[in-house]
Amino acid sequence: MTQVRFFAAAEEAAGRANEHRAEQRLLALRQALVHDYPALAGILPRCAVLVDGVRHDGDTDLTGAETVDILPPFAGG
Repeated sequence: MTQVRFFAAAEEAAGRANEHRAEQRLLALRQALVHDYPALAGILPRCAVLVDGVRHDGDTDLTGAETVDILPPFAGG
């Protein structure tokens, strides 16, 4: 299982900081997250998604992945 970590607005939308998921593809994970946490629907498309520290904008295999980080755009200076 892969640990999914939510940050900032994604954490607020999901109502949790992290959870373990069993989806084997990043696209399937994205779809499942929006299904389970509808508030993510407006945020997730703008988020950077890192699989074991490497950004992935499309689909990728999650077999063997340890972490997926969901990082919304941050504001500040």
